[in-house]
Amino acid sequence: MGYALSRLELDSDCSNSGASNLVDENFSPNKPVNVLDHEVAQLTKLNSAPHDHSGDIIPGKRGSSVNTVKMLAGRECNYSRRGRFSSADRCHVLNKYLPGNCPSLVDRMTTRAYVSQFSTDGSLCVVAFQGSHIKVYNIDRGWRVHKNIITKSLRWTVTDTSFSPDQRHLVYATMSPIVHIVNITSGATDSRANITEIHDGLEFSRDDGEGYSFGIFSVKFSTDGQELVAGSSDDAIYVYDLVANKLSLRIDAHTSDVNTVSFADESGNLIYSGSDDNSCKVWDRRCFKPKGKPAGILIGHLEGVTYLDSRGDGRYLISNGKDQTIKLWDIRRMSSSSNCKPVLRKYDWDYRWMDYPCPTRNFTHPNDQSVATYRGHAVLRTLIRCYFSPAHSTGQKYIYTGSHDSCVYIYDVVSGTQVAKLKHHKSTVRDCNWHPYYPMLVSSGWDGDVVKWEPGNEEAPAPSVKGRIDRREV
Repeated sequence: MGYALSRLELDSDCSNSGASNLVDENFSPNKPVNVLDHEVAQLTKLNSAPHDHSGDIIPGKRGSSVNTVKMLAGRECNYSRRGRFSSADRCHVLNKYLPGNCPSLVDRMTTRAYVSQFSTDGSLCVVAFQGSHIKVYNIDRGWRVHKNIITKSLRWTVTDTSFSPDQRHLVYATMSPIVHIVNITSGATDSRANITEIHDGLEFSRDDGEGYSFGIFSVKFSTDGQELVAGSSDDAIYVYDLVANKLSLRIDAHTSDVNTVSFADESGNLIYSGSDDNSCKVWDRRCFKPKGKPAGILIGHLEGVTYLDSRGDGRYLISNGKDQTIKLWDIRRMSSSSNCKPVLRKYDWDYRWMDYPCPTRNFTHPNDQSVATYRGHAVLRTLIRCYFSPAHSTGQKYIYTGSHDSCVYIYDVVSGTQVAKLKHHKSTVRDCNWHPYYPMLVSSGWDGDVVKWEPGNEEAPAPSVKGRIDRREV
């Protein structure tokens, strides 16, 4: 599973007796290792740091620290001269109350949970299980089951789901070339495929008589709800036009399974993809047909890419890799496909049943194009997912991920510190999702548990440096 590298380098801040002569060529001993020196760090600060006068206790006198009480007092006295909190002020307050102190069990099934996702407005949450079940919960009604879906043509498991932007439909994918779409606004709670309700099948395979020739790992709605993008086991990306009800584009994208795809922003012109060939690629649909090639390739993972998440600005994304790292990317640093040559690794390893080799944990790609690398979690056994925290409530200050060690990890984007490690599950946490507006997170694990995480009554403690982040010059 996945391709790796013949020449590996060791980070200068790590040691390994078997490879002590390998160093990171981009490391500078005079550069602070706890500050991300990149434009994204400034954007994060602008979106999550309080106004300069928010902590003022007396006009013209700056308080020693900006806590919630001081900010409330400053708002009431209108020291910012706006009469209200800015979006960054709001994020600064909410960032003090991270989810994690108060886990509560939402549901428990006897089969593995593979997907847990909030809708765009946060009113619904979908959780998909291996045993043909998909449950949609109504958050506003105390996590009451809004829709209990029994899937059709399930092969192995439900690999992915996606809400339509208007929250009226849900699509689900499995290891077949047919994606099913369900109307979740109908009155009945139970939705059994083609028995109590119709689950329309969207055919992604070509009419070549091969039948179930591939499976779909990832599927996403476009922002306008008119298209679906999917990644498949036949190394391809598919775009389905829901208005015309037909497949509109197929791209021979990678040399191995396409595990994850995503639209880069609201325009729908850019598509990101990640694959078991260790690469992330950027596709520009405006110039794809004349060239037939990706706009660029992002190189840095040593093993296959399990998931990627766009920051939503058409510039930054993160990816989870089987090399046990999350990488932060700036697509302005991508290279052309002609500059990327395949390389081979010198060790045998399969993430589905083997632990990651210890001597390779600190290795880095000799041509790593990523902005930063985050370590601490475990990406084993399944395609574990990672995300940016919500823009509305956190200013996208954090990155969070599931893990094979049964925990959910939250990292600070800029410092790389592990600010939280959520423990409850007894098995692999494949997916987790942060509510778009509330300080609440839902996680689903292979133990069948669906868990809701909320903050306690006290502010979150100062983070301890447990994770590690690697920097590279821009």
